Amino acid sequence: MDQRVGLFVLLAAGLLCLSVASLSRAEELVEEGLGDDIDVEDELDLGLAGAEEEEMEELDGDVQDEDSSPKTPPAPKVTYKAPEPMGEHFIAESFDRGTLDGWVVSSAKKEDADEDIAKYDGKWAVEEMKDSKLPGDKGLVLKSRAKHHAISAQLLRPFTFDTKPLIIQYEVNFQLGIDCGGAYVKLLTQTPDLDLDQFVDKTPYTIMFGPDKCGEDYKLHFIFRHKNPKTGEYEEKHAKKPDADLRTYYTDKKTHLYTLVVNPDNTFEVLVDQTVVNSGSLLTDMTPPVNPPAEIEDPDDQKPEDWDERPKIQDPSATKPEDWDEDAPAQIPDEDAAKPEGWLDDEPEYIGDPDAVKPEDWDEDMDGEWEAPQVPNPACETAPGCGTWKRPMIDNPNYKGKWKPPMIDNPNYQGVWKPRKIPNPAFFEDLQPFKMTPFSALGLELWSMTSDIFFDNFFITDDRNTADRWANDGWGLKKAAEGAAEPSLATQMLNAAEERPWLWVVYVLTVALPLVLIIVFCCTGKKKTPATTAAEYKKTDEAQPDVKEEEEEEGEEEEKAEEAEKSSPEEKSDGEDNPEEEEDAEKEDEKEATADEKLEDDVLRRSPRNRKVRRD
Repeated sequence: MDQRVGLFVLLAAGLLCLSVASLSRAEELVEEGLGDDIDVEDELDLGLAGAEEEEMEELDGDVQDEDSSPKTPPAPKVTYKAPEPMGEHFIAESFDRGTLDGWVVSSAKKEDADEDIAKYDGKWAVEEMKDSKLPGDKGLVLKSRAKHHAISAQLLRPFTFDTKPLIIQYEVNFQLGIDCGGAYVKLLTQTPDLDLDQFVDKTPYTIMFGPDKCGEDYKLHFIFRHKNPKTGEYEEKHAKKPDADLRTYYTDKKTHLYTLVVNPDNTFEVLVDQTVVNSGSLLTDMTPPVNPPAEIEDPDDQKPEDWDERPKIQDPSATKPEDWDEDAPAQIPDEDAAKPEGWLDDEPEYIGDPDAVKPEDWDEDMDGEWEAPQVPNPACETAPGCGTWKRPMIDNPNYKGKWKPPMIDNPNYQGVWKPRKIPNPAFFEDLQPFKMTPFSALGLELWSMTSDIFFDNFFITDDRNTADRWANDGWGLKKAAEGAAEPSLATQMLNAAEERPWLWVVYVLTVALPLVLIIVFCCTGKKKTPATTAAEYKKTDEAQPDVKEEEEEEGEEEEKAEEAEKSSPEEKSDGEDNPEEEEDAEKEDEKEATADEKLEDDVLRRSPRNRKVRRD
């Protein structure tokens, strides 16, 4: 048993060492493989050739310095290539040209705002992310904080809501987190007087979509402006709030892909990182509803003066009982209480501090007569109490309070009054809210208290496959690069332990505790002794030996033979001299033989092999 336990412990320790070694080796292989350029895409030919030559020169210099410095594994790298739009689309902007060509920065002023902040003077730039994992990948960056920003671009052609869905997607990275601000886009309505240079918050839009956050309120807007077919006025319709937790998208400082799909059957989907976080119908899941109610409450209807809304009233026939005493107090002194012995009536509960001294700067004319601060009376510490003794108060058994008539059902109750319903004069029924107003431009009109918000890969299309292809070529590459650059689990654990040394205790216990439990479990098993009784076999239904072991039988037979040889001469001599003693010895031998036979019969009878099958 001890050998098996030792082998088991050695085997467990060996497996643990092998797992740790294989994990370390796998990490080294991954780092070496990633260091050999993971060509997820072909390289971007927008000036990256020169950058590669510089990198090759740096690598040559590193090779020459190998003898003088230890070799370190190269950092993981994913080669970037700008996504190329394929299929039908209305705008495809990756900003990899490095300029704002085609985009118009607004120079307007916001109405109803202070002169200091009314102007749209927030700065925009095209640059890489601060912690970019893809060299050469550029995007549109909001550079200013606490300023109004507005920028827009014309579509290749206006989008008309007809028989194909609308799909808009773009990427956002809150590089510095976000305190209060938005990162949503607006699809600007096609109008004859649309001037992108004067793009402001009141510029008509068809759809507003994207993330927005202020304080602990995390939002993902989907708003569309619906035209009233009767009045021609536009009203904003807000989608219901997503059920998913959006907090991580604003705090993890990763690039996230936001997608909106609006279908001709009036359904919509909101996706983050190609995962649906909100969906519904334009007819039933918008606030306020697209279609107004068919009936409304009559605004001219008024409640009658005699309308009784009281479900209960006081019983008018009830009278106050004659013995009802409204003046009885709620509590009275306990007449059965007695003053405790040793109560010090003449001693005050608090006295002036005898050790207190009047301050030197105390002015009695200004501050009044000085008095020592009050402290508990030391004479009262051993006594049950000090001062004038008063009887404790108890509840008055005769107290009833002010009498009130009991409440009964109101026989004149008419229910809660509501105005009557009348047909809604503004009622209409629009069963195709998908057919919104066409839009011809995409714009960002934002206010943010945090700078360096990164936007990239704006794309609008009416084909889902085309949008997915663009997303995989753009955001998919960023995701792969960020995943390759993330530290392994073991590295994360080591880094966490460096910041919090107490985690080493957790790690050690996690590894050692299972081994200790295994050892304790194996070493504390019950050992079955040879002297196991028949009752124990019967309790456990364990197989019982049919007969004695052969070696024991042979040993007993040899011992009996030796004893017989030794005693035979003596028996012969004794038998000749005393025949009565010989007869007694023969009788004792017969008794012993009979007892042995009974013992063997008992063992055979108790053996499981000789048991009869029980009848149910």
